Amino acid sequence: MTAKTKIAFGHRAARRLDDVTDFVALLIPSNRNQQHAAARILLALKAHGAPLPALTELERQYGISRRTMERTRAKLAHLGVIERVSWMHRRYDGQEGWVLSSRMSAALRQMADRIEAWRTDRRVERHEKEAALAELLRPASQDLPVNERMAR
Repeated sequence: MTAKTKIAFGHRAARRLDDVTDFVALLIPSNRNQQHAAARILLALKAHGAPLPALTELERQYGISRRTMERTRAKLAHLGVIERVSWMHRRYDGQEGWVLSSRMSAALRQMADRIEAWRTDRRVERHEKEAALAELLRPASQDLPVNERMAR
């Protein structure tokens, strides 16, 4: 199952992050049930410290439907916020289950580094390459002369 994810991300929203409720509202902007489930998952994984074998106890404890829990778990895993580890994973000494992941935070740091490098890169050949790539993104209708575009 592929979870669709839509993040309400902006630099102002990121600056306002203060607690788990702000974080889940950023990750899952429009579904309060999934926000509640995400907050419970993240808090349980943080408190547990070791891999959490199953999330079914959270369903029972907080009255979260199985479908909501599964969808939320899939979204968090897809985003790289949580991950399932195998018993073969050395870091967890043969334990398996769900853990907080560092994949999302590492990817965001890498993206910030790449944005900064791109922003400060003033090489002429880089500019020419990017201009050529931007030209490839031009919609087909823009290839027509202006008077023919207006007729459409």
